[in-house]
Amino acid sequence: MKLKRMILSLAAAALVVGIGGSVIGHADTTATDTSETSSSATSGSTVQTKALSKAYVVYGAGLASEDKDSVASALGVKSNYTTLTATGSDYAKYLNSAGTTDASMISSVALAPADPGTGVKVNIADYNGSNNITEVTSQQYAMVATMAGVKDVIITVTADKSVSGESALTGVYKALAADGLTLNSENTQAANGVLDATQPAIDNNSSDKKYPGKLMSAVGSVSSDLAKQRQNGDDLATKADIEAMLQKALAKQGIDGKTSQTQITNIAVALSKVQQAPVSTSKSYVTNVTNVASNLANSIGNKMANVKDFANSADAKKAENFLVQIWHKVVAFFQGLFN
Repeated sequence: MKLKRMILSLAAAALVVGIGGSVIGHADTTATDTSETSSSATSGSTVQTKALSKAYVVYGAGLASEDKDSVASALGVKSNYTTLTATGSDYAKYLNSAGTTDASMISSVALAPADPGTGVKVNIADYNGSNNITEVTSQQYAMVATMAGVKDVIITVTADKSVSGESALTGVYKALAADGLTLNSENTQAANGVLDATQPAIDNNSSDKKYPGKLMSAVGSVSSDLAKQRQNGDDLATKADIEAMLQKALAKQGIDGKTSQTQITNIAVALSKVQQAPVSTSKSYVTNVTNVASNLANSIGNKMANVKDFANSADAKKAENFLVQIWHKVVAFFQGLFN
């Protein structure tokens, strides 16, 4: 009997190691990507180093309590979501912008784990039939979150009244921190600079539904090249260098004529700060931002994610059931040795 228990225990341990190996294979930290592990020991992770373990909903502190249920419904929140609140202090912490009051934190977000390799995808949900996020687009949210170091999450944003939507990313960063991962504040601040820099160009092209995706795709591809340049040990790009790279990327997307020189200059300055931030030392950042830039090139409208992108999708459930089936077969095999 003792031998039987010992063999079954060894079988369980072998299966756990096998499953664990598959999970580790999806993590960002690698033997060659040492910058991520070193930074996470101090001021936060360079790039998200593990999958989100569960779903979260983060309400803006300015949301009235009587409106929470309707906002939760708009976000698609389920009973297993962990609830948090984003405050003005959180905004100052993650975006280095003091003076924001709790009352001004209106927009709310829900985060759900995405299948590995999905990247960041964002849906802006209507509230009572209206899109109350008046400025920031899904494509901006997705690229800016990626530049901050986020990966493989589905973000849903909504608000019960018309707001710009700038504070929504605070909730994203707070949820990740609650899940055991605090992103580096230099990254979140630099990424927010890109949000601010791209907003005028998007506002000026509000009639072109393709423009936000094409702009953020161009911005992401330039950021990828700048990160590679830094990792190769080359000198950091000058503002003029980045402007030239951005002009070329915008031309590739067919929107160079729709983006003014002033807007290009301001975006180039913001991209320079991203290149100087810790995120650009991460090899996995290059992979992540390139993947998201590719997704954004043809992204139109408020909905980027579909059911298949969520980690609790049918494919994920099939994978989970497959592992359970393997376990049952292993147990049955070893039990058969003693029957």
